[in-house]
Amino acid sequence: MKRVNWLLIGLVLIGFVLGTVIARIFPGTFLSYGQVFGLSNPVELDMGFLVLTFGLKFNITIAGIIGVITSFVIYRFIR
Repeated sequence: MKRVNWLLIGLVLIGFVLGTVIARIFPGTFLSYGQVFGLSNPVELDMGFLVLTFGLKFNITIAGIIGVITSFVIYRFIR
């Protein structure tokens, strides 16, 4: 079984977050262009005594993709 590389997962998540922040700082530029994927309305499971609500939405922008690519480059220099 392969070992999960937590450093790479952490760097990719940081790249997505920083890319999203940059896209929101510059809303009118090409960096904020992207697509939203996921559920438009959350799915609700009502069991009488417990209500579970599931929802997942991804907002992928050009800045987010650049952030992920940058995180892969940084990972290669660290390793």
